[in-house]
Amino acid sequence: MGKKTLNDPILDLFIYETAQNIEQLETSILAVEKASSFSLDTINEIFRVMHTIKGSSAMMMFDNIAILSHAIEDLFYYIREEKPADMDWALLSDLVLEGVDFIKLEMEKVKNADGLDGDPSELIKSIKAFLSSIKNGGSKAASEIGMNPPVSEHYYLAPDNKGSARGKAYEVMLFFEEGCGMENIRAFAITHRLKDLTEDFSYIPEDIVDNAESAVVIREHGFIISLKTDKSYKELYDFFAGTAYIADFELKELTDAPELEKIEVPKSDEETEAPVKTVKAQSAEQTDGGQAESKSNQHSIISVDVIKLDKLMDLVGEMVIAEAMVTQNPELNALQLNSFYKAARQLRKITGEMQDMVMSIRMVPLSATFRKMNRIVRDVSRKLGKEVEMTLIGEGTEVDKNIIEHISDPLMHLVRNAVDHGIENPNERLAAGKPKIGQVTLEAKNAGSDVLIIVKDDGKGISKELILKKAREQGFVTKEDNELTEKEIYNMICLPGFSTNKDITEFSGRGVGMDVVTRKLEAVGGSVSIDSAEGAGTVTTLKIPLTLAIIDGMNIRVGSSKYTIPTTSIKETFRVEARDLIQDPEGNEMIMVRGQCYPVLRLHKLFAVDGDNTDLTKGILLMIEQDEKCVGLFADELLGQHQVVVKALPSYIKNLKQVAGLAGCTLLGDGSISLILNVGGLLSM
Repeated sequence: MGKKTLNDPILDLFIYETAQNIEQLETSILAVEKASSFSLDTINEIFRVMHTIKGSSAMMMFDNIAILSHAIEDLFYYIREEKPADMDWALLSDLVLEGVDFIKLEMEKVKNADGLDGDPSELIKSIKAFLSSIKNGGSKAASEIGMNPPVSEHYYLAPDNKGSARGKAYEVMLFFEEGCGMENIRAFAITHRLKDLTEDFSYIPEDIVDNAESAVVIREHGFIISLKTDKSYKELYDFFAGTAYIADFELKELTDAPELEKIEVPKSDEETEAPVKTVKAQSAEQTDGGQAESKSNQHSIISVDVIKLDKLMDLVGEMVIAEAMVTQNPELNALQLNSFYKAARQLRKITGEMQDMVMSIRMVPLSATFRKMNRIVRDVSRKLGKEVEMTLIGEGTEVDKNIIEHISDPLMHLVRNAVDHGIENPNERLAAGKPKIGQVTLEAKNAGSDVLIIVKDDGKGISKELILKKAREQGFVTKEDNELTEKEIYNMICLPGFSTNKDITEFSGRGVGMDVVTRKLEAVGGSVSIDSAEGAGTVTTLKIPLTLAIIDGMNIRVGSSKYTIPTTSIKETFRVEARDLIQDPEGNEMIMVRGQCYPVLRLHKLFAVDGDNTDLTKGILLMIEQDEKCVGLFADELLGQHQVVVKALPSYIKNLKQVAGLAGCTLLGDGSISLILNVGGLLSM
């Protein structure tokens, strides 16, 4: 096994590319699984992906991944070449997806720097048994099953039937795809895999591992390999054509094998000016520099470590704070500084544009997270004997990458619930006059500074009577039925330990799940709401902020303490009139606003601080709202609206005491600290 660390760029590249390949492979399998057979494009794609994973994992000495990948590659090589007609395509999908799951698990171990101890031997036996069965069953010609032989450069043959003799000399010049990055490491991976074909080869540049500048030379002038092997021209051509990230290559058989003149690779920031001299004939476009010029004029994309992005975001946040500390300095009050304030406005403009740019870099689409849900629907529906189709809407909606990390598990639970609890069995659906196949829809859309993610099914819905019955049995509700709204009833499902399922299954029935979903969403400033119609289906809506890094907030003061509330949660602010104040029979303070009665929450009591005012008519009341719930927050004074940088509470505070209603803290322009309030937490008190 490899003993490389996560700081190793080769390992980072392996993790990134393997994850991309696995995601692509899983998506392809799920897309064609409903058909009676795989398309030739899909077969070629799976073969290529497994070939790539086999080579890269072997290079990293992750032997169990390499061996399993090799077995799947062999299977699809036979399918590609022989095109057997009689196969269990569903079983083939299961085998590949089981292999995907194994590789995913081992990749998690790689990320955690754990040993790769997974044993794929049983799965490999199943793959070999499947291969043996289709071999023994024979195969029909492509024309008999309506399949045309693939038209691909993978099947290009050298002229004059060259390649049949042993010990032929070859030369290949290859270029990688524009913007793929780390060309020297990719070149090293090719030379490592090339050892399967021959040990007699050389390449230029030679110092591809030791000198990072060699990536620049390869990018501009290509990577040249000279080799001698008894393999045929076709085998070599297939080798390079099946290698990932190669945009173009030229393979030539040599009558003589003269020494290649070395390329001088810059050892510093200096650029090499001498043209590349090789024994291969160059085209007119290459000799006149047209190719290099066209490449340099194209846009390029680079991969950036997310740790660097997080650090950049932190620095921008500090810059926002520093800008506020300068422009809002109390010492500047009453001073006539026209030039200063003009410069300050320009600084604020530049700071805002930089902040927007950094935020746009951190924004990633929900598509990858959404597509993972296809696998959940597929696996759960098959195990439960249900037929379910999934529809994705708005998967291009972008969210801060840190938000996506927090919603993946809750979303998985909701989709699993929709299939398990919501969608009926085919016979039940037919009896109810519904289509045999159930529908689950996953939708994302922007709503101001928030994103709404909606999970909808056309299943049996949720019984309000059953929820109320279970809630009373479990002691969750004491109000009369007519005092509860439909939304309040449905949202009881999110209470800790609440469950209406009588049977404990692999997917549900343990009284946990929705409360965990709610807590995880509230941890990132989000919320969950549920709506349902019995017999027609259920809609669960997740409301999440676009970002956690910087928010628009209203700063308020309670005594000597300062708090910040997201402006999107503030419905209105006003002074309280004595005639509008009432108390319920239990002594709770309420306020009447335009005929509606709302509870009042005194922040000085909640956080045990000394406020300037205890009389509700003397301070200020902020009406905050979330998910159609409102409460009036009583504070001493409004300090103004500002952008604030959200920082987590120090660990020693969180370890000492869990304070409800707090989402974090921030540093204000005058250097003081303000606590950021969690509106969802306050409304649930």
